[in-house]
Amino acid sequence: MLGWSQQSLADASGVGVVTIRQFEIGASTPRNATVQVLRLALEAAGVVFVADGEQADGGAGVRLRSAQADLGSIVGNG
Repeated sequence: MLGWSQQSLADASGVGVVTIRQFEIGASTPRNATVQVLRLALEAAGVVFVADGEQADGGAGVRLRSAQADLGSIVGNG
């Protein structure tokens, strides 16, 4: 979605690239604190996490923040 490498996510989150790699391949389960900093880094880059029931179709998922939402934040309307 963002086109990031594991290293890019590691740099943005402060989590080690080996930790991210192990999480992605299912070799380890990250701690809640690790998941939280990864989520914060992704959200700062524009990823929006959608919980069940938050969209018309009711399904959970992820999407990129719209350019309109970004503009609203810049001009103080968001």
